[in-house]
Amino acid sequence: MKRLLNPLMNRLYADYLMPSRLAEYERLLAEAKQAGYRQLSVRDFYRAVHDADGGPPRVLVHRHDIDSDVRTARKMFALEIRHGVRASYYFRLSTLDIGFMRDIEAAGSEASYHYEEVATYAKQYRMRRGCEVREHFPEIRTLFERNFMRIAEQLGMPMATVASHGDFANRRLKVINHELLRDPGLRRRCGIECESYDNELLRHFDVYVSDRPYPVFYYPISPFEALGKHARICFLTHPVQWETNWIESTRCNMVRLAEELVWHT
Repeated sequence: MKRLLNPLMNRLYADYLMPSRLAEYERLLAEAKQAGYRQLSVRDFYRAVHDADGGPPRVLVHRHDIDSDVRTARKMFALEIRHGVRASYYFRLSTLDIGFMRDIEAAGSEASYHYEEVATYAKQYRMRRGCEVREHFPEIRTLFERNFMRIAEQLGMPMATVASHGDFANRRLKVINHELLRDPGLRRRCGIECESYDNELLRHFDVYVSDRPYPVFYYPISPFEALGKHARICFLTHPVQWETNWIESTRCNMVRLAEELVWHT
């Protein structure tokens, strides 16, 4: 019983009671700057490492996946503006905010697509086997291209990188969303230079740090610990891990519960 209760209590604390961690995020931006790290978006770093000079020797690449909680994403963006930091923000269809995305681009950062068409399609048609989903990749790629082009048109500018979203359906089916981007023709038509999980990007990092829900916070190490120890760092964050948002957390929990119920019927 205790094993079941502890994760539930941790989730309730993280979603509804945890104090804001934004001061900690701002401290990271300041310490990275003081340590001589350039703080870049995924797009800028990817292009830099393919230039003749091979990119900056010390860099902290900021990748924000906006799974939910655009409100906190705006606060993180304001902190980055204060410290002259550039970052990548990847928005799902459910979190799209074209005005905010334009503000991000105007500041020299990157706003793009956090796509999940594989999971969406599988849940819509209640698919239970990964091989069945892969058989429908042509239709799913068409859906991705349509969504991508529509967002780019609304944004009024091209999107050079994208990032795959992870869903419970992907884990159950053992099919990851970015398998879709193994199609060079799709990338060429969309003008996609890089997917955030491409090996051609990841091989240039010394360490890849991701935030985690309370009480873990970071994996595999803290970004503060990575500073000075590693020269090229990628730091993946999710706004919901940095400040509680009761309304958004409740909405997401209800959507997840509904999807689980539909999945099992």
